[in-house]
Amino acid sequence: MPLGTEKNTLLGAANSGNPPDVVEYLVVAGGGAGGNAPGSWGGGGGGAGGYRTATGFAVSGSITVTVGAGGVASGGQGGSSVFSTITSAGGGGGNGGSGGSGAGGKSAPGGAGNTPSTSPSQGNPGGDSCSGGGYIYSHQGGAGGGGAGASGQGTCGGRNGGNGTASSITGSSVTYAGGGGGAMLTCCGASGPGNGGSGGGGNAGNSLSYPGTDGLGGGGGGGGDQGVSKPGGSGVVIIAYTDGFDDLSSVDNALTVNGSTGNTTPNTDRSGYKVYKFTSGTGSIKF
Repeated sequence: MPLGTEKNTLLGAANSGNPPDVVEYLVVAGGGAGGNAPGSWGGGGGGAGGYRTATGFAVSGSITVTVGAGGVASGGQGGSSVFSTITSAGGGGGNGGSGGSGAGGKSAPGGAGNTPSTSPSQGNPGGDSCSGGGYIYSHQGGAGGGGAGASGQGTCGGRNGGNGTASSITGSSVTYAGGGGGAMLTCCGASGPGNGGSGGGGNAGNSLSYPGTDGLGGGGGGGGDQGVSKPGGSGVVIIAYTDGFDDLSSVDNALTVNGSTGNTTPNTDRSGYKVYKFTSGTGSIKF
């Protein structure tokens, strides 16, 4: 029996001394909350959480994982998500705040995306607010940018959140990090509010808006003059590696992975791979 295997057996560990040396990762931050209407303006949509993904990432020993929460207060910034040295920035709040994806402006320009800067870009700018176009398109909030997908709309003819980006790291194609829609006032015969971008972005509303989707990092919808904005959705951290290697040897109980806390059992729905999907908490994992 090899020494490493014998040592692990004596310690009662589940692995056989054959941990992976590289993994794939997807790190999506929490989306920003939409903004409320300030006075005579519609609220801007929340920016999606930053979106970062790569293959061939070297791992060993103990690694920190953090899943960013969605922004909660009006215009609240989303929380950052972390895997080892990779950080995805939370989405900007719906008052033009910057972040992984910028939020839409309400009575201000939209926020910058890809903040702090990463390559490839982790997010896009939010749309500017708009007071042009006479009564029909008057006073609308700009939409939140989508993480690595598209910028939020901010022209007088559009206020939909930026679309997110699809990943098949789990074995199925899922779109993450959609920006929240921008709201507008109900006066003057104005048309309806903007929709959230694909990937969990929340729709805006004059009397009812919608939150970003948890686990996708979507931005929250902006609020109009008769309603309130909604929170951003929480982010997610996912890792995958080929199934010839050991399961994780330990996961902190503060982390929820594949549906339960402290879980070291991988999901094997993706053929030939072990997949771990972290949906809340912060703590360390060990290979």
